[in-house]
Amino acid sequence: MAGKYFEDLEVGMALRHEIGRTLTEMDNVLFSSLTMNTQPLHINEDFASQTDYGQRIVNGIFTMGLLVGLTVPDLTAGTIIANLGYENVLHPRPMFHGDTLYAETEVLEKRASQSKPDRGIVKLKHIGRNQHGEVCIELTRSVLFLKRPT
Repeated sequence: MAGKYFEDLEVGMALRHEIGRTLTEMDNVLFSSLTMNTQPLHINEDFASQTDYGQRIVNGIFTMGLLVGLTVPDLTAGTIIANLGYENVLHPRPMFHGDTLYAETEVLEKRASQSKPDRGIVKLKHIGRNQHGEVCIELTRSVLFLKRPT
């Protein structure tokens, strides 16, 4: 598997995920439409041009999903059972059409499952930066990982 098993992760471990993804107008409009999010900041350029941002901003829930997705090849591909929760989601600055998102992960905590010996829970902090290195999103996620098969 490409992902890491519970035993591969240590508290304090940091990963910088190499793959970045540029966010497009199509991503933003399609995601907002699919989720029925009619927020004019995402879909109405005339409205958004009159705000502090001066243009539409990318839907923050899309940015959150993309941040987590960018971590999958290095971290969880085939080695997790479930995402247990997302906490402390922060959007310190918006993403705009044409920005590129890059991801970093830090392992905050881990513990073996008390009821299932083949798994463990890991708390991760993900940080998303734009192409200028500015933090645009950060979140904490609890994940149920598989232990390495014996």
